[in-house]
Formats: sequence, structure tokens, C-alpha cells
Amino acid sequence: MPSERALGVAVVGTGKMGADHVRRLRHRISGARVTAVVDIEAERAKTLADAIEGCAAYTEPAAAMAARDVDAVLIASPGPAHEAALLEALDRDLPVLCEKPLTPDAASALRVLAAEQKLGHRRVQVGFMRRYDAEYMKLKRLLSKGELGRTLMLHHRHRNPAMPEWFTEEMLINDSVVHEMDVTRWLLDQEITAVTVHKPASTSNAPAGMSDPQFVLFETESGALVDVEIFGHCGFGYQVQAEAVCERGIVRMDDEHGPRLTTADGRWGGRVTPDYLERFEDAYDREVQAWVDATRRGETTGPSVWDGYAAAAVCEAGVLSQREGRRVEVELIERPAFYQ
Repeated sequence: MPSERALGVAVVGTGKMGADHVRRLRHRISGARVTAVVDIEAERAKTLADAIEGCAAYTEPAAAMAARDVDAVLIASPGPAHEAALLEALDRDLPVLCEKPLTPDAASALRVLAAEQKLGHRRVQVGFMRRYDAEYMKLKRLLSKGELGRTLMLHHRHRNPAMPEWFTEEMLINDSVVHEMDVTRWLLDQEITAVTVHKPASTSNAPAGMSDPQFVLFETESGALVDVEIFGHCGFGYQVQAEAVCERGIVRMDDEHGPRLTTADGRWGGRVTPDYLERFEDAYDREVQAWVDATRRGETTGPSVWDGYAAAAVCEAGVLSQREGRRVEVELIERPAFYQ
């Protein structure tokens, strides 16, 4: 129901992403306050909660969701823990902003989808923050106007300076290229039907057992082709770019976030952001504020459980192609009218 008071939010997971959302809710978002934090590491949750007036620490999501001052839930825990937290929130009819992935695989995503449909109304927004990035929103508006005709190709580049030691080759698809999967579906307003992963010569900076960079090709319902360069150990910074090739023009989305300089010694260039939290800080702010505002109006907007499920299905096809070196078709159920 619509509310005039500040939204009491429980943040589940207080690692890098969760802690950043706690900071965001406290200092950058209006209309909300952090009333609970949840982490399996009790001391970490307690340390964070002790610094926030009126905030309690929990080790179990269900206990936090049962608290009287919790009106909504922001899930930022590791992906394998998402399903249980989502089903608990849906059982309590609590609004949720769930960081990607919705769940780690299509089967578990379908269970969440079924639970939300049984509830009878949307309650979950999935955290695909690129939809809230200023540059991507401009690109979406240009393509949606139709003045450039059909989009024939999309070119994506997604580069990281380095990946953590625990980052696996499959995670290049599930944790990185998943963003291009969602933003492609959103920009083109159509599903991805097949995925092919190619592995060029690998950088010497990649850890043993990982081929990096990789070249990922999507096919879509309309016949558009979409390529993604994913480079996990480029060494120089975090860089995201996109270019749409249309019938009557080309639109490029770059990542310029500062002045481009030319110097007397012939060098030129601008600044490249060091990581995703800085590059997409405004997008995260915009995303969380939109979620808080919609929740206080009694609505659920933004990327849906269907979007989370579709991304999981495309990821599964991508990992299989990555493993077997062949084109893999994406298997999706028929889209329910509930999510039309």
C-alpha cells in the first residue's frame, strides 16, 4: 500500500555489493532507511548495524523479514542463496529488489516465477542496473523512436582490469556477460534465441584454466546478431561500450566520464574507471531510488522475474557453448500473460 513514512529496508548480504547498498540507502536515497542487515557472518552484520541508528543485525533472512520495522528487502547475498530469500519474501508479500542473478539457474528461477504468479501481483524487481544508466537510457530512447529503422547488429565490449582469484571461466558468462544478455533483450525488446562462445588467443594475465578474452555471439528473434567481447583481465580499467548498427544509422554508447586530453608528446585519451561500482554509481542510485519510490506507491516496476529467468536460461546456453565449443539454442517456456 502507498505510504508516506520512510520505507524500512532489510539488506540481505553485507559483502562488497550489500555494503555499498547500505551506504547508498543511508546517504543517497530518499524515502528509505536501513532497519536490518543480514549476513551469515554475525560479527560483520553486527558491526554494520551498530553504526546505524535503529538498525538490527541478523544471521537469517527470515528473522529479519519478520521484524515489524521491515517493509521491503534488498537481496545482495551470493546467487545460490537468492531462491530461499525470495520465496520467503514472497510468502510474506514483501517488496524485493534482488541483485542479479535472480537465481543461479533457470529451474530455480521458474520456481520463483511460479511463487510470484501464485501471489497474484509483482513483488520482485531484479537488479539489472544498466537499464538505469544514463548512456544506456539514451541508446534505448533512440532505438525505440524507430527513426533509425530496425537494429541489425549490436556490438558490446565489457572489460575488467582483473578478476578475483576465485573467479571462474563460467563466471565470465554468469556474472559478466549476463549484463549484456539483459541489456540486449531490453534494447531490442526481443528474446535471445541462441548463443555461441568463441575463444581467441588468451592473455598471459589470465589464471590457469581460464581462456580470456572470449567472444560471445547472440542470435535474436528478429535475426539481429549481437556480439560481446568479454575481457576479464585487460589490465587497464573497467570499460563498457555498446554500438547499435541500424538500417538508417549507427549509435555508439561510449564510457567517457571525464575530459579527453591531447598532450605535447602526442598522447591523447581520457580516464577509464577502475571498477563497476564507480562506473555505474549513478545507475545504482537511480535504480534503488526508483525501487523505493515505486514501493512507497504500492507498485513494482523495473526488470521482472521473467527477465531474471530469461537471463538465467541464456546463461545456461552460454556456459554449455563455452564448454563444448558449439552453437546452443536457448530454451524458454512460453512467456506467461502475467509478465506481458
